[in-house]
Amino acid sequence: MTPATSRDTILSALQATLHWSRERNYLGHEKHDGLNSPLLMRLAGGHRLTRLVAIQAVMRSPLDLRRVLGVRPAHNPKGLALFAQAWSDLADIAPDRRDAHQQCATEALELLLERRSERGSLHGRAWGYWYPWQDPGFYAPTATPNAVVTAFACEALLDAHQETGDPRWLQAVDEAVAFFVHDLPRLKDSTDELCLGYMPMPMSMRVMDVSILIATVLARHAQASGDQRQMPTARRLLTYVMRQQTDYHAWWYTDPPGDSRIRHDNYHTGFILDALWRWMNTTGEREHEARYWQGLDYYRHHLFSDAGEPHWMNDQRYPFDIHGAAQGIITFSRHADRYPGFALRVADWALTHMYDPAGRFYYQQRQHYTKRFTFMRWCNAWMCRALAVLLKESQP
Repeated sequence: MTPATSRDTILSALQATLHWSRERNYLGHEKHDGLNSPLLMRLAGGHRLTRLVAIQAVMRSPLDLRRVLGVRPAHNPKGLALFAQAWSDLADIAPDRRDAHQQCATEALELLLERRSERGSLHGRAWGYWYPWQDPGFYAPTATPNAVVTAFACEALLDAHQETGDPRWLQAVDEAVAFFVHDLPRLKDSTDELCLGYMPMPMSMRVMDVSILIATVLARHAQASGDQRQMPTARRLLTYVMRQQTDYHAWWYTDPPGDSRIRHDNYHTGFILDALWRWMNTTGEREHEARYWQGLDYYRHHLFSDAGEPHWMNDQRYPFDIHGAAQGIITFSRHADRYPGFALRVADWALTHMYDPAGRFYYQQRQHYTKRFTFMRWCNAWMCRALAVLLKESQP
């Protein structure tokens, strides 16, 4: 390790960022939360186009306008899940304070359970974002449950159940499984393939990572609970995503690719690879292992520079986004044999260019300036998770 990426330096940054975030009760702003501004909601909340313009204007501004606009900080369930996993990993990394760190993980999980969306007419319980979200393809009111947030929440709960045996965590995943299986629209449904929609509402966009994230949760839940009933569904979800890998070993963000301006981007590629890795380790099924290694090699050589900078997309270097850096650290940490030192190189880049030693990470480095503001989930939660994984994977 170089001095900038010594184990002590990484541990110090992890601890500082966890404590900075916990002192604020994990409340913060988010990339897409512009409509949490009462002013913008009054001015723009009534129409799709004005909502979209308002969210994009706040998101793309070189200055953080959220406090000026009165945007309310909120909990992000995905962020709470990531913080819980980071605290739990820290309990293993620093066993002299294991009980205190595990208690912090439990606190974050309890907050996570409190932030579930209301059931309403749904079969299960799930999580969403605590802000109204206007996307080009849909409008989701505050706390509308969605598959990706719920999948990440389930991963943290399954980790906690595996670590502690506490039945509360598995029961919450039981309810989420019902949401996945019964409440999401089926966008492709054949004998051997299944693609589920992002949210329980009419939609046609097939977002690639959604189905494999759900597949892995279903497999892990089957292993933890002993209930194998959803494994055929899980295999169809996985098969759908695997068949969408291109002949050059990448995945488009959507199927068909033209449904989104996002192409082969950084962190969604990492999501798919991580989910496939968890699937193989959970089920022991290795039929897609060659696709995994090919996808991983694409990820390394097309979505990162040799210096560890996270490229935004395969054909677009900037912005260098902290979420992409965190995802790269997580993915490459477990493959130090195949990509020696690369996870450390990404961490070194992030700590050198994107870190405030007070305990927070910056959002993005653009070509000519850096957005030096912090989103609680997008920046701190992801980097806490990443640094904790790096330290745990590299333990002597």
